[in-house]
Amino acid sequence: MKILVTGGAGFIGSAVVRHLINDTGHSVVNLDKLTYAGNLESLASISDSPRYVFEQVDICDAAEVQRVFAVHQPDAVMHLAAESHVDRSIDGPGEFIQTNIVGTYVLLEAARAYWSQLPPERKAVFRFHHISTDEVYGDLPHPADEGVNKDSLPLFTESTPYAPSSPYSASKAGSDHLVRAWQRTYGVPVIVTNCSNNYGPYHFPEKLIPLVILNALEGRPLPIYGQGDQIRDWLYVEDHARALLQVLTCGEPGETYNIGGHNEKTNLDVVEAICEILDELAPREPKQPANEGAAAKGQGKVSYKSLITHVADRPGHDRRYAIDASKIARELDWVPQETFASGLRKTVQWYLDNQHWCQRVQDGSYQRQRIGQI
Repeated sequence: MKILVTGGAGFIGSAVVRHLINDTGHSVVNLDKLTYAGNLESLASISDSPRYVFEQVDICDAAEVQRVFAVHQPDAVMHLAAESHVDRSIDGPGEFIQTNIVGTYVLLEAARAYWSQLPPERKAVFRFHHISTDEVYGDLPHPADEGVNKDSLPLFTESTPYAPSSPYSASKAGSDHLVRAWQRTYGVPVIVTNCSNNYGPYHFPEKLIPLVILNALEGRPLPIYGQGDQIRDWLYVEDHARALLQVLTCGEPGETYNIGGHNEKTNLDVVEAICEILDELAPREPKQPANEGAAAKGQGKVSYKSLITHVADRPGHDRRYAIDASKIARELDWVPQETFASGLRKTVQWYLDNQHWCQRVQDGSYQRQRIGQI
């Protein structure tokens, strides 16, 4: 197939593009505006492939989006282009409404016009795959909540009612509704996926895990909202990329599939796990030198955990997310390959091995002066 991937220079999008080029025979048209979080260096390893084309286009630009469909004639769309940082949405919700809702509308209309004129054999196989988030569901009961049965905590399912808490999640909920309406009203063959928190290589340093890794290596504070007891389900990004392709090629139009990593962790657990891996792989030297005898015994090291700093909580902060991914496992035979321990170790090692990528990101328009999204 020739697949149009929107947001293919972003974190999840670039993982999808690398997977399509490296591990399949599919072709990719990468449509990306290249905002602050878009980075073509994340695609350097596949940029010379004859099966890869890049188009710098804003999904809100209807004429340009229509041109891309007309020129490239894709067999499917994987729509990942979105503004995705909760803190940024609280400070400036307008861009989130424009990109996530208006942009999705523009893309849907272009896809509908294109799909409607395809010959029957191509029309039958065309898919519009909309990639969304579990944050549209709001939050779930927390183990610390009074009266909660800790042995039977609920999970997000595909039928969980929407209850978004932030401008970001509300804008994604709006885009989900638009996508489903375009199938119900116009017959466009759509599929929706809602995923849990992603992590892995090439993650932009405003998000929790890369921000903690890079701040730790620089000896800077590791900020955690409140007590750090917020719970997230963590999904390794390459597992997510594999799941998305499985949904695109094997999923049923009109269906929703939740994608999760089966890894519920508190934010404090995540930060402490990163510190422990860094203590092993890149030990931190003490400010005051230890005596020679202690140094000889490997003593005198200072754990990165000493950098952990608790800060005021974010407004409207959801307490717990957790995905029930049994439907995609049952119907599409997908389960994550990475545990949280294996995926986190791979992630930390990647950042240690790719300081040049990190440095170029830090030298760009984004300055890491914010708390990571958690």
